[in-house]
Amino acid sequence: MSQTYPKKEKLKSKKLIEQLFANGQSISVFPLRLVFLPTTFEDSIPAKTGVSVSKRNFKTAVDRNRIKRLLRESYRLNKSDYFNNLTTQYACMILYIGKDKPTFNQVETKMNLLFKKFLNKVS
Repeated sequence: MSQTYPKKEKLKSKKLIEQLFANGQSISVFPLRLVFLPTTFEDSIPAKTGVSVSKRNFKTAVDRNRIKRLLRESYRLNKSDYFNNLTTQYACMILYIGKDKPTFNQVETKMNLLFKKFLNKVS
């Protein structure tokens, strides 16, 4: 799996997102939460992923967009280490549930812990 995050790997379907939050399982490593649901796609992609930041905790769009950018970049750099060996396809949503603005190093270490926990729960 390459270290890119193309459009076909992004979670965009409203139906799938609603289904994900209704029936999905979640894992938390503060300040991140991963909600995931086994599913199938037409493409041969192991996971479609989206990111989200609460408007309640971060009032300005600038702050929300910066955190989302950090989450996407951390996911992009680490996805090949964790999602290459998956046999089933997953729809995932990464939520930032903290109240302060993180640095990239904080996000990346927590993302690695989150993915390790995800692999342990899945396998």
